[in-house]
Amino acid sequence: MSTDRILALSLRVAIVVFLTTLAAAQTPGPSAFARSDDEKALSDLQLLGKRVFEDKNLSEPRGMSCASCHAPAHAFQGDNGSLIPGIAAGSTPDKLGRRKTPTIMYKTYSPAFGFYKDIDDGKETIEAKGGQFWDGRASDLVEQPTTPLLDPVEMNNPSIEAVVRKVKAGDYADLAVAVFGKGAFDDPKTAMTNLDSALFAYEATERFAPFSSKFDDYLRGKAKLTPAEAHGFELFTNPKEGNCIACHVGNVESKDPTDWIFTDFTYDALGVPRNRTIPVNADPTTFDLGLCKRPGLAALLPKDVKLESLCGQFKVPTLRDVAVAGSYYHNAYFTSLRDAVAFYATRDTDPKRWYPKLKTGEADKFNDLPGAYKDNVNTEEVPYDRRPGQKPRLSDRDVDALVAFLKTLTDKGMQ
Repeated sequence: MSTDRILALSLRVAIVVFLTTLAAAQTPGPSAFARSDDEKALSDLQLLGKRVFEDKNLSEPRGMSCASCHAPAHAFQGDNGSLIPGIAAGSTPDKLGRRKTPTIMYKTYSPAFGFYKDIDDGKETIEAKGGQFWDGRASDLVEQPTTPLLDPVEMNNPSIEAVVRKVKAGDYADLAVAVFGKGAFDDPKTAMTNLDSALFAYEATERFAPFSSKFDDYLRGKAKLTPAEAHGFELFTNPKEGNCIACHVGNVESKDPTDWIFTDFTYDALGVPRNRTIPVNADPTTFDLGLCKRPGLAALLPKDVKLESLCGQFKVPTLRDVAVAGSYYHNAYFTSLRDAVAFYATRDTDPKRWYPKLKTGEADKFNDLPGAYKDNVNTEEVPYDRRPGQKPRLSDRDVDALVAFLKTLTDKGMQ
């Protein structure tokens, strides 16, 4: 990676750290703005972010907010009642997304998007890491909000100016002025940046990273895992069995919940079956290629990384609150947590269970990728290092135990 790119990433990370510190430092003092009981701990900056997050006037036509898809009771994810579980409808009835709505929980822990050096089995590697969305197209959580606000398939605003006008004419415009000064709306781009920082301040609060699950209590010595949960945890961390921890990382030497975010923020190609219920997938020539289609990616590539090698990769999500997700993987193909885990365990030993059959009778494996990119799918790491007919790394009992463990990652108050 070039020195300029490293410096740019470092600067961006520094900005995010500064904003996080700012959000934490702004403890509520005397304020002229009314708060509900669950808002009393918020500073004015954080309160402004919450108002923006919940504002149904910020779509075109009006009626859809950030919270419509990122539902608080479901770990800030959902599908806003669309006909396809996990795939949210847009602000107009004729629009429907193509990817699962990701959770916002624990997103402040993600580094800025970039290519990072790592050591794997003693060998130096360079891999994409961080950012927001399934393809990392927002560098960080400050940059993220503008994308759905302007996306024609989501909130459908024609411009930043249109969003800022709506806030200026809204019920909490005086709060924005109190936070950012009398000229808060003078320059639309500056105003949008300020609103993004308010959203970030809100999303950096404890409600988005409460660390209140049974597993967190277990780490703190305040709870015990059941035999099934303990077996699942053992499988999760065992590199020769579940090996989930290879990507959904945690520090096995640490009892600090913040060392257990359950993602390394990297990208991987898993060959998830094609979700044919998504309208755009009716065209057999249409494929969601993930990371390799990230806008501007080609200019960021290190010289030793080929763009084509990243096709089919999607960001590794946190597994915190995964039991309330309702749908799984980037295309929401699975609506059962057990099926999602069973696929992980038996994708390669029993592909006919998961993929449609070809005329030859063989499974159309990795059928949501063009043939040229099927070789990008991870087939080397445990438990993917199996072949049809071989014994899977995980038994049905093991799958049940893993599900039992994953349920211990649900924060209090989540359904």
